[in-house]
Amino acid sequence: MKRALELLISCLAILLCSLPMLFIAILIRLKLGSTVIFKQQRPGLNGKPFNLYKFRTMTDDKDENGNLVSDEKRLTNIGMFLRKLSLDELPQLINVIKGDISFVGPRPLLMEYIPLYTADQAKRHDVRPGITGWAQVNGRNAISWEKKFELDVWYVENQSFLLDMKIIYLTLIKVGKQEDITQEGHVTTQKFVG
Repeated sequence: MKRALELLISCLAILLCSLPMLFIAILIRLKLGSTVIFKQQRPGLNGKPFNLYKFRTMTDDKDENGNLVSDEKRLTNIGMFLRKLSLDELPQLINVIKGDISFVGPRPLLMEYIPLYTADQAKRHDVRPGITGWAQVNGRNAISWEKKFELDVWYVENQSFLLDMKIIYLTLIKVGKQEDITQEGHVTTQKFVG
């Protein structure tokens, strides 16, 4: 039932958001150039890889050695605006339609983090990842990795329809208040190193 409901809501949301998404895509194309959609492989249910879609918020600027410069130097004003309002997440509605992710679940992180998890932290992959989750409404990027994983595992062990509705409601409040978008001292969040 959850999957059928998510499919219906995500299809309706794409229809309702099609004009704003088109406007955002044109703005990104004008300000950042081609490659409007950022695509990156992430672990899904049971750690199975899938391609996550987001609106691009950073440049591809590289240093003299050909390495990408820091996120702080690559994040643009348009990118910061999109992230503050979580508009960069809109293309993930396609991921919901495809069944890669749910509306609510642990956020899909990087593939390179998988071998770094403890057995308990790895439980976050026992459910489909989500656009938002329990960790997002309880600190998002302003809390430690350990706390995020603790909250993710709590969600996995306590998930219910009512909890999902509560998380969606709290997410709308967080987005409205533009809280916990970045980790202190970082424009996004610090890498997880185990």
